[in-house]
Amino acid sequence: MNAVGKSSNDPRCVPLIMCGGAGTRLWPASREVRPKQFLPLFGPRSTFQETLLRVSDPALFGRPIIITNTAYRFMVRDQLAEIGIEADVLLEPARRDSGPAIVAGAVFAEQREPGAVVLALAADHVVRDKDAFIAACRDGLAGVAEGRIVTFGVKPERPATEYGYISPGDAIVGKVRNVAKFVEKPDLATAEGYVAAGYLWNSGNFMFPAAALLEEYNAVDPDSVATITEAVTTAGRDLGFVTLPEASFGKAKPISIDYAVMEKTKRAAVVPVDCGWSDVGSWRAVWELTAKDGGGNAAQGPAVFEDSRNCHVSSEHTLVALEGVDDLVVVATQDAVLVSRQKDGNGLKRLVAKVKTVAPEVTDHHAQVHRPWGSYRSLDSGDRHQVKRIIVKPGERLSLQKHHHRSEHWIVVRGTAQVTVDELVKIIHENESIYIPIGATHRLENPGKITLELIEVQTGSYLGEDDIIRFDDDYRRS
Repeated sequence: MNAVGKSSNDPRCVPLIMCGGAGTRLWPASREVRPKQFLPLFGPRSTFQETLLRVSDPALFGRPIIITNTAYRFMVRDQLAEIGIEADVLLEPARRDSGPAIVAGAVFAEQREPGAVVLALAADHVVRDKDAFIAACRDGLAGVAEGRIVTFGVKPERPATEYGYISPGDAIVGKVRNVAKFVEKPDLATAEGYVAAGYLWNSGNFMFPAAALLEEYNAVDPDSVATITEAVTTAGRDLGFVTLPEASFGKAKPISIDYAVMEKTKRAAVVPVDCGWSDVGSWRAVWELTAKDGGGNAAQGPAVFEDSRNCHVSSEHTLVALEGVDDLVVVATQDAVLVSRQKDGNGLKRLVAKVKTVAPEVTDHHAQVHRPWGSYRSLDSGDRHQVKRIIVKPGERLSLQKHHHRSEHWIVVRGTAQVTVDELVKIIHENESIYIPIGATHRLENPGKITLELIEVQTGSYLGEDDIIRFDDDYRRS
């Protein structure tokens, strides 16, 4: 798009992908440091990647804007690179819900391209019928041309109690209709009545002229619009990311876009769509979206079913065998196993809250810890030792660092490592090793073209990750 202004003949809109949230409804696969939008739940790509690919046609969509949490910035960067898409990435210094996130995206889009039309999408939703989704976007543009803030109302597949609903009103233009009212998540009997009356599920995805959204938001919360605009205008740039300053962005009132604007504005419109949509809000939803055997059983990873029906297994590595059970969810990771009944996620939310009181690390972190240079996984640990498997991506390197309480022994099992130990710089090949004494300044680097894999053996009186003194870091963590 032209940076100096949007042509009135340009039909494209700017995708604004919101992926800063962290939920517990898909624990133990989804955790605080790597939530569900970054997980490959239904194939090789994450829902974040699939969302981006869905809005990648340059005839209809411009350069995406992504707004995310600072903690997820390197995951966003890596997953963008994997699918070959470039975007402007805005980093929230603190979560403020969807209202401020959408305002920040709208301000950025309007500054980047005056007159921008924005398509705000959640990064963790699934759309099975892309063509129907694209058709709905084209329908939505007709409403946007009338100055409307358009939401997409999904035609219900069942009387769901986990979604809010929209009552569509009179026609505006084409398939765009006024919003008669928004209603909260109902009980089952009420949901059945809503479906019979032609209500739509509220998908939480929107299309709007950036200026119109900001005008409506300013009418109800001018202070938040002012402080978010200041944050975007004075944002910094770091490693290619747009960093919103906490001093200004942090003052914005945390609120959802529905409560802030959509339930108050007279510009609200809705486009009905039937595109196989799901917000993937529970393990039951994952089961519904996954291929099943003749007994209704679904599996992601190694699983065997005998005399079992309508069960769902998700396992990273361990074989899970079910016999004589119905309607169960079993999720097995390296450090946690969930066994639950197939129902809504409210019980799981309560369970995770209890787990957090006794083992918070299992709700916050995965056994495989992702870093901007690669990842590591703890294989074994004791009072004075820990064994890790470390992966370093080609061309990446760890910080120059030292430890006060542990020594390390590195054994290369794949690829080539360049190792710095004080004044020594040495190349280490497969089946070779090097020792790092306590207190030595050291660095690990992958100078090769293939992934570097090594085994690290730590020995010492304290093995915590906070025993790291960084002197230099490519990712500015020092």
